Amino acid sequence: MSLADHWIENHKRDSWRRQAKASGYRSRSAFKLKQIQERFNLISKGDVILDVGCHPGGWAQVATELVGTDGWVIGVDLEACQRVEGAVLMVGDITEPHVQQRVLLELNDRPLNSIISDISPNITGKWDMDQAIAMNLVSLVFDFSLPLLTKGGSFVTKLFQGVGVEELIEVIRPFFYDVRRYSPHASRNSSSEVYLICINFMPWKFRKVSVLKKYEAALNLKLSGDDIAEAPDIITSSFSMRKKKGE
Repeated sequence: MSLADHWIENHKRDSWRRQAKASGYRSRSAFKLKQIQERFNLISKGDVILDVGCHPGGWAQVATELVGTDGWVIGVDLEACQRVEGAVLMVGDITEPHVQQRVLLELNDRPLNSIISDISPNITGKWDMDQAIAMNLVSLVFDFSLPLLTKGGSFVTKLFQGVGVEELIEVIRPFFYDVRRYSPHASRNSSSEVYLICINFMPWKFRKVSVLKKYEAALNLKLSGDDIAEAPDIITSSFSMRKKKGE
């Protein structure tokens, strides 16, 4: 990236940060959710929302605005968030059973209308490892939250373009009427992040399915090279190796 490109990128980031501060949002990422909502209109007044990876609270702020006083937002993150009016924000790991139980207790059998996830793993700097952890994390969030999602509900999650994305999309696609990728304007030009937008959940197609297991199986098939159905035809040859005397 040239110096001019760096300047443009930094100016863009500063612009979104300034807008977030002026609007009272805790993070520039609040505008990503606002732009997703403007494009797809996923959240309505009175909805019940699960916000995964909610720190520092920008998405929870936008979600509470969208659902209004009759709606409800539950947020979960490893880091504590300052209070957001109209939201219950928990500290914990969404993949841990005791944290999941706390979410279920808060819901009290009420179904979710939408799951929104801006979650990211702790970055190690080793790209392959970070990508694998991120994809497994998203799969685990699917496994926990999809059984709680109402018919016609939606799921929005951040992904990083790379190994496993196509496999995850193919696993998820049968459960929703529409699944697509979307990059909000508020995302950085240099970022590999993209948001997976899953619209109109069909729960009867999801019964007792493990997204993580199906995703791992699909990824292992790809990486092991077992998917040879489309490999070129084998051409026989009369060539053979002959050992030299004494070998």
